[in-house]
Amino acid sequence: MYMKYLHMVTFLLLVVGGLNWLLFALTGKDIGSFIGGMDSMLARAIYLLVGLSAIFEIITHKKNCRQCSDPTVM
Repeated sequence: MYMKYLHMVTFLLLVVGGLNWLLFALTGKDIGSFIGGMDSMLARAIYLLVGLSAIFEIITHKKNCRQCSDPTVM
């Protein structure tokens, strides 16, 4: 059960990271610029959590993903 919630949180943070890249591509600004700039502790904490979430999802993806673990699902 703990892993389910961790997966949900890391997935949400990866969505935030993806939306941040989209925002940057469209406006030239990112989430960090709206919450105090890249040097603010809050922005750095968000970027750190998004990066750690990506590492976690890379490591646990195959085990958690039904499509990757079941060869009959396409």
